[in-house]
Amino acid sequence: MAKIITMPRLSDTMTEGTVATWLKKVGDTVKEGDILAEIETDKATMEFEAFDAGTLLYIGIQEGDTAPVDSVLAIIGKEGEDFQALLGGGAAPAPAAEAPKAEEPKAAEAAPAAAPAAAELPKDVKIVTMPRLSDTMTEGTVAAWLKKVGDTVKEGDILAEIETDKATMEFESFNAGTLLYIGIQEGESAPVDSVLAIIGPAGTDVSAFTSGAPAPAAAPAKAEAAAPAAKEEVKEEAATETVTTADGGRVFVSPLARKIAKDKGVDLSKVKGTGENGRIVKKDVEGYTPAAAAAPAPAAASPAKAEAAAKPVYTPVGEVATEEVKNNQMRKVIAKRLGESKFTAPEYSLTIELDMDNAIASRNVINAVPDTKVSFNDMVIKASAMALRKHPQINTQWKEDVTIYNKHISIGVAVAVEDGLVVPVLKFTDMMSLSQIGTGVKDLAGKARNKKLTPGEMEGSTFTVSNLGMFGIQEFTSIINQPNSAILSVGAIVQKPVVKNGQIVVGNTMTVTLTCDHRTIDGATGAQFLQTLKQYIENPVTMLA
Repeated sequence: MAKIITMPRLSDTMTEGTVATWLKKVGDTVKEGDILAEIETDKATMEFEAFDAGTLLYIGIQEGDTAPVDSVLAIIGKEGEDFQALLGGGAAPAPAAEAPKAEEPKAAEAAPAAAPAAAELPKDVKIVTMPRLSDTMTEGTVAAWLKKVGDTVKEGDILAEIETDKATMEFESFNAGTLLYIGIQEGESAPVDSVLAIIGPAGTDVSAFTSGAPAPAAAPAKAEAAAPAAKEEVKEEAATETVTTADGGRVFVSPLARKIAKDKGVDLSKVKGTGENGRIVKKDVEGYTPAAAAAPAPAAASPAKAEAAAKPVYTPVGEVATEEVKNNQMRKVIAKRLGESKFTAPEYSLTIELDMDNAIASRNVINAVPDTKVSFNDMVIKASAMALRKHPQINTQWKEDVTIYNKHISIGVAVAVEDGLVVPVLKFTDMMSLSQIGTGVKDLAGKARNKKLTPGEMEGSTFTVSNLGMFGIQEFTSIINQPNSAILSVGAIVQKPVVKNGQIVVGNTMTVTLTCDHRTIDGATGAQFLQTLKQYIENPVTMLA
């Protein structure tokens, strides 16, 4: 008997899913355990396997389409079985070779720009789409292409470097063939699942699958026969180079425009690009006019005005200058997520000062052990993990209908990188020793600065620690890294007069601030957490008990 397969719920926050790829087509035999499709959730792209055996009779959600959880994804049954009653009498595509679109005009009209189905593509031609490389990624930027149109591509070859909201990552090919078409140029951004490239047998005409754009893999003979001006125009429009300017900025420029600028001695950082995404092209360089030279000195004042001219006069000197720098994916997502956090979570902050004398002494003893290096930040992370175990309300996550209590403790550590901020995660932090925390933080921070973090290393935090003490910042307040309910801001250790045993002495203190989501954490609860944290840090030996 035919059975309906619905859109599965593949994560706790998933409300809808997108079919990234169908690995079976109508008419195929399906066995239990076969991978039916790749489903893109709100967190990752996951393989969805069949729990039933039979023939795939019907596909309800096409590749690239999105539908709510529990929507009809497919129907599996006996070959030739009538399944239309399961669809409530609605039209359904024939399981044989009949064209599905003829029987589903509404679906065809609803998604005219969808990528062509695999059956419509020429043999062995594969469309490669913009991948989802992190749980929060909605669009990506091509930082660099490592292959060009006409190159041979093997499985596992690195096609391009994709800049996500968190890092720049290498994207490898899962197909072999010739790179026939590039859909997103270097420096350009596009949503996840946009056509990134097309790979197939050399010489295959793929112009029908490039949204009406001419296939870039034109015959060499025709290219050579083109007029010089036309060839320059093609080069100018199709290619992009990234140039680092003298002030450390980055501009996108066509190779021809770069050459003209070099010949003319034009500073590209001063040129306003009119191409896509601000790309500088030939006409921008040729039409560029440098700022006018300083105005000539005014003529000598007349005798009647000599006395007035002798008085000091305020004359503004200088030139108004601005520069537009394109926001990269990391900056866009930082702005979006922290804006959402700031304006949706009713947050408040609690500040406490810690006596660091014992912590300093304990750290000196620990680091005297060969091959051991523990920082004050590692001690704060360890103390936070232990305090979270005693105050589980801090280790929560707000949902509209429920509050999620995380039974595990995984602390995110904010790391400043060149383009912004990333938060790698120490998984199961409370089960780690101080030296393990030190090694883990050092490893993850190094990967973050080299843009080598994987999505899995940036997911799953239940609490966050942000430390600006190394920059001399004594006290600050962070924005909560949702879906966490709290974040701890750590300042610098400072020497100052303190009162001990009724005497004023020189002491070492450190200020920490806990920012809390009032929906999950009341003020008294946050204060109790800080008191426990204070006990651990001011008496480090208790963390070893």
